Amino acid sequence: MEQQAQRGRPAIAQLPELVKNQIAAGEVIERPASVVKELVENALDAGASRIHLDLEEGGVQLVRIVDDGGGIPPDEIPLAFASHATSKLSEVADLDHIATLGFRGEALASIASVARCKLYSRQRGSLLGAAVEIEGGALGEVRESGGPEGTRIEVRDLFYNTPARRRFLKTTATELGRCLDVVQRLALAQPGVGFVVTHDGRRAFEVEPSMDLRARVRRTFGAELADALVPVEAADGDTRLSGFVAPPRFSRNDTTRQMWFLNGRPLRDRILSRVLKDAYRGFVVDGRQTVAFLSLAMDPARVDVNVHPAKAEVRFRDERRVFGFLVASLRAAVQSMDLATPGERLIERLEQRGELVPRQATLPAP
Repeated sequence: MEQQAQRGRPAIAQLPELVKNQIAAGEVIERPASVVKELVENALDAGASRIHLDLEEGGVQLVRIVDDGGGIPPDEIPLAFASHATSKLSEVADLDHIATLGFRGEALASIASVARCKLYSRQRGSLLGAAVEIEGGALGEVRESGGPEGTRIEVRDLFYNTPARRRFLKTTATELGRCLDVVQRLALAQPGVGFVVTHDGRRAFEVEPSMDLRARVRRTFGAELADALVPVEAADGDTRLSGFVAPPRFSRNDTTRQMWFLNGRPLRDRILSRVLKDAYRGFVVDGRQTVAFLSLAMDPARVDVNVHPAKAEVRFRDERRVFGFLVASLRAAVQSMDLATPGERLIERLEQRGELVPRQATLPAP
């Protein structure tokens, strides 16, 4: 083997830790929205009730997240930035019943390998917190620091050391839109948590912790849609479906307003899009996509969330039964809708009050 290496073939060698993390970042961290997703999910897993997110230049220059969650013990901060280090599972069997949003222990290590990061955290009940800086995966000294309970993470200059990755990013408006989409989906999935997002110093999104799902839809997508939503409530054993579906007149050309949440986790799953297509069959023309905000709660052991790098798709262990339950429940909700358009309802009300008198056409004299 040494002779082969000497003839020009590189010898097999372990990759440096930074290179490993940058390869992992290629799967996990595609753009600023990926950073936002991972950090907000960590805050939610830490029990935060309020999350404040500051963005600059679409998140490329800065993603700063401040939460009031449980915090990180000072001696665990170095581990938080180590690859495959997590408090959310400890053995293979734990993958069968994941109840947290994150679980792989890759996010912070991947982010820190392609950005300049600062972290401050103080546990609830502790007198002092701790802070550390990380640049290009190199961890600085963890030092004591004063501040509020919770965690603050700053991610600056995303992809500063991988310029090829940075060139693939879109315009500031596009990257901001993707960041806001992530936050809005998580806000709809977690109605008990308050969110504030600023961009370049201006308020871009805000919901209070007390706002229910319909109120959050109203704040995010407007009153016309929110007021027209039809509630869905159904159960099959320990599987519960709740949320809202919209009348067919709100159908769109894309699936951006099909929002599914599984045990508080936002999903983008083709199977669930097919569920809605089957439920609305005959009510929506082909090529149009329905609008829905639906939450599915079930035993974590009955679903595999570890099938996609971004954890956006799942695999149900009894897929046929779940699919049938969802289609039947949503079909019943669609069939119960008042499918008349606003104009048709106005005409009906005027007719009932006798205010709509049919016009009699008068033909001109021959």
